[in-house]
Amino acid sequence: MKRWLPLGIFAVLAVLLGIGLGLDPRKVPSPLIGKPMPAFELSRLDNPESTVSDADLRGTVSILNVWGTWCAECRVEHDALLRLARTGEARIVGLNWKDDRDKARQWLRDLGNPYAVTAVDADGRVAIDWGVYGAPETFIMDAEGIVRYKHIGALTDELVSREILPLIKRLKSGA
Repeated sequence: MKRWLPLGIFAVLAVLLGIGLGLDPRKVPSPLIGKPMPAFELSRLDNPESTVSDADLRGTVSILNVWGTWCAECRVEHDALLRLARTGEARIVGLNWKDDRDKARQWLRDLGNPYAVTAVDADGRVAIDWGVYGAPETFIMDAEGIVRYKHIGALTDELVSREILPLIKRLKSGA
């Protein structure tokens, strides 16, 4: 029996590893879904003397998009964000995460600005409260500030049309 024990342990570990490798890392469940968004207050990218807070995301369906100029996937999703912003369906707030303020401002000047306002999370503490694993990440909140959706990774036009816009329309209609 003792000589079969290592083989049994190896078999169990191999099965668990196989299951883990089959999981989609973009489908990490968020403990925030269905709960009020975390409170925050940060300086604005365009005006460091002014602030952005969780209160700015209440009252209408809002999107919080975590991004940084150092993030290659953020560049990949940028055009989809611009097109989403042009629909006017939801207010998009940027959370510029652990970035250089001047580089971030230049990025938005060069590529276009999909954000109604951008908060600067220079030390990353607010992102921790939101459970951010990496950039880009996108959250959708209803008008009461309840987190209803989280997407890890770059937004695409297909994802926006298939999931994001229908969800926003349902939230706006109260369904």
